[in-house]
Amino acid sequence: MKHIITVQHTQSVHHTNGMVGSWTDWDLTELGKEQADRIGKKLKEELSGKKVVMYSSDLKRAKQTADEIAKYLGVEIILRKELRERNLGKCCGKSVQWLRENIETPEKTVDDCLFSDGESRRECWNRLLPFYEEVMASEDEEIIIVSHGDLLSLWNLMYIGLPVEAFYDVDIHGPAGGVSHMTVGDDGKHRVRHINDMSYIL
Repeated sequence: MKHIITVQHTQSVHHTNGMVGSWTDWDLTELGKEQADRIGKKLKEELSGKKVVMYSSDLKRAKQTADEIAKYLGVEIILRKELRERNLGKCCGKSVQWLRENIETPEKTVDDCLFSDGESRRECWNRLLPFYEEVMASEDEEIIIVSHGDLLSLWNLMYIGLPVEAFYDVDIHGPAGGVSHMTVGDDGKHRVRHINDMSYIL
């Protein structure tokens, strides 16, 4: 059986200052570090004695979340650019208000880009897909993935077998600090045991 745990990074500075996240490299807040520490403590209890492989986005807020968790599990973090949040192009480094006032193309389909130098959701999906296939084909049984909200919403679609075009009908998108548990049985069936569980940060 394969057990995949996804963790959405905890509270970041951009959650508190009205700025865009995306590829802007924000740190965690002090609360975010405390939340990640709590996740690590609880996962240590659940995964005691198990061999864990841990992947993380290389953006600071995800890596710092992963660092707090890894210190409890004693594992090395494998940084993967494929796990970065969606690139919103020229609005990186700008405020959310600036984004709203300067959108070039409203997103009506997964092929639309808010800004011409950013990623569409299909492009983000295509970036993620080889990593997803790598994880699913691996022999690793206990896997932790630390990433971002928009990216993990696409992961969730992939996992339950829906195409990227389903995004606007099915958006499984949780809050910062959400922890999800997914298992693939020997029968190949994909099961979701918990989705965006916020009890880990309490």
